[in-house]
Amino acid sequence: MPTDLAVIGAGPAGLAAALAASARGVRVTLVDAAARPGGQFYRQPAAALGAGRPEALHHRWRTWERLRDGLAASAVRVLTEHHVWCVERTPDGFTVHALLGPEQEEPVEVHARAVLLATGGYEHVLPFPGWTLPGVVTAGGAQAMLKGGLVVPGHRAVVAGTGPLLLPVATGLAAAGVEVAALVESTDPRRLARRTPALADKLPEGAVHAAGLLRHRVPVLARSTVVRAHGDDRLTGVTVAALDTDGHVRPGTARHLPCDTLAVGHGMLPHTDLAESLGCRLDGLTVAVDTEQRTDVPGVWAAGEATGIGGAALALAEGHIAGRSAAARLLGTAPDPASAALKARARLRRSAAALDSACVPPAHWPEHLTDDTVVCRCEEVTAGAVREALGLGAGDERTVKLLTRAGMGWCQGRMCGTAIAGLAGRAPTPAKRPFARPVPLGVLARQHPQEGQS
Repeated sequence: MPTDLAVIGAGPAGLAAALAASARGVRVTLVDAAARPGGQFYRQPAAALGAGRPEALHHRWRTWERLRDGLAASAVRVLTEHHVWCVERTPDGFTVHALLGPEQEEPVEVHARAVLLATGGYEHVLPFPGWTLPGVVTAGGAQAMLKGGLVVPGHRAVVAGTGPLLLPVATGLAAAGVEVAALVESTDPRRLARRTPALADKLPEGAVHAAGLLRHRVPVLARSTVVRAHGDDRLTGVTVAALDTDGHVRPGTARHLPCDTLAVGHGMLPHTDLAESLGCRLDGLTVAVDTEQRTDVPGVWAAGEATGIGGAALALAEGHIAGRSAAARLLGTAPDPASAALKARARLRRSAAALDSACVPPAHWPEHLTDDTVVCRCEEVTAGAVREALGLGAGDERTVKLLTRAGMGWCQGRMCGTAIAGLAGRAPTPAKRPFARPVPLGVLARQHPQEGQS
């Protein structure tokens, strides 16, 4: 299945890149794990659900329509339900290894001269007592249920954590008929106010969501956090408390909010597994790229949340720049300036940096964890076990993993890695994973059969 450019990820960045490259005459194959293009941001309900007004669930619906219609009219080959687990460098370019379909057992290979990684990001959720109860979901998970399944996670919800995702989740749930008991945001509004000039592009969207909160009478508890979720078989309520200027819980401010759903999130983290396995340089937790969105590995571009969390508009700009650059390099011509996209990228990166510096989790969140709080859900490792490992001399995530098995489960530390680092008093570091997702042993065995075997 040869192609000139394999674009991995069909969210905003991948769609923009694929269309830009295809319009300039290169053969493009767009590979994505979902059943339909759009990514998490443009997640669509199944046709069988008969959604009458799917645009009501989305921001910037017209942009999605232009991308969707452009893709349908283009020569881009779209491979959905292809779960990429590895990209291998070859003498002729790259081989994209994927598993086909919901069962993820049938291997598929895409051979390309160049690769563009638009792998997006995933949610960052910090643990707290009770976070494993049924009824506690991620903020993005609640939004995905609404957008993709036209269902709501419960009748009375609390939306909590920090970051720009909380606003659309709270307003979306309220508009769908859920009673949103509170939006609990740990960020101090003054931190955002001091960054108003850099956030000018975000203000209109924020105003729309703020109006939605007012219309649905959703209380906003700023500079507050969830310290515990309550319930036996499922969630029945949460305890929230106010934070002081240093991020400590203020004594005497705890209050109980009855609810059957808690949608919680603390921002996003970039998906960098494929980039790391290819040897691409990272800048902290993100893929490092140049002005053309090229990585330091020849023939590999990256765009969107993998190069820094910044939202759909920034991902579109980066994808457009990357697609134009990849097409030009493959055709042996000079890249077009793409001045409008370059200006948009610079402006939106400033906004993203301002949001990232303002919306940070409470500095002292580990103080809320009781020893019996599960930190690694896959291996059921508690905060007490992690603290015991730290007491034995473990000073980093890897040593904690060796002593406790934390991070050895199905998610390979994606959910618990940052929490373990926080308990150890360290900044999170990229995890070295050989594959981007679990792979059946039979598939691996077929990759390089022993000599003499057929």
